[in-house]
Amino acid sequence: MNIVGIIPSRYASSRLPGKPLAMIGDKPMVQWVYENCLKGLEHVFVATDDQRIVDAVEAFGGKAVMTREEHTSGTDRCAEAAVNIENKYGVKSDVVINIQGDEPFFEAAQLEDVKSAFENNDTQIATLIQEAKDIEQVLNPNEVKVVLNTWGEGVYFSRAPIPFLKNVDQKEWMKEQTFYRHLGIYAYRINTLNEIVKLEQSSLEKAESLEQLRWIENGFPVTCVVTELDETMCIDTPEDLEKANAFVKNK
Repeated sequence: MNIVGIIPSRYASSRLPGKPLAMIGDKPMVQWVYENCLKGLEHVFVATDDQRIVDAVEAFGGKAVMTREEHTSGTDRCAEAAVNIENKYGVKSDVVINIQGDEPFFEAAQLEDVKSAFENNDTQIATLIQEAKDIEQVLNPNEVKVVLNTWGEGVYFSRAPIPFLKNVDQKEWMKEQTFYRHLGIYAYRINTLNEIVKLEQSSLEKAESLEQLRWIENGFPVTCVVTELDETMCIDTPEDLEKANAFVKNK
């Protein structure tokens, strides 16, 4: 089974233009992500809409493909990239892992966690979740929560605290219930990936701004793998970039 890691990398960013090429220490951010991926995957590629990113990736010995500019999600970009990767490099994808391009210090062991889901032939889509550590994470709308069925599949993802504990003081919620937060890494069997990118945006997806709800609404189960590994620093702003450089300098 060929498992291919794809790092969607757009040049445009409202808060940090040219983010993939932003320097952290002596390397652009995309190189940090790429090299971490190689610790857990044989096949890693960058999928971008900008030739400057292709040039930067190839300059450090990486592999990259161009994709259309108009993609609205990393999932859409991964689907086109898988075709372009096979055409350019001759690497056929059985499973695609969609890797966040703005987390330069993520642990490659997370890739092992998500890969393990595909030991089950029934897995179509997999993602990582983690037990919430405190009530602040549960209540934070920027933290996506998920509830599971008996088979470890996501029943629903929400920015709201789910499940809601009726007749329990909110201060006691963490003692009474295990809450899970979603980590932003997806993997898909290639046939499933090609199907889900054809789906129209769903009402729940629009309401919560979460693309995985479109898949669930259309009957595609999302297998959730619980990881013990923490999420790492996400780079979204110039301030985040300063913190990342400080982190590297002090290592």
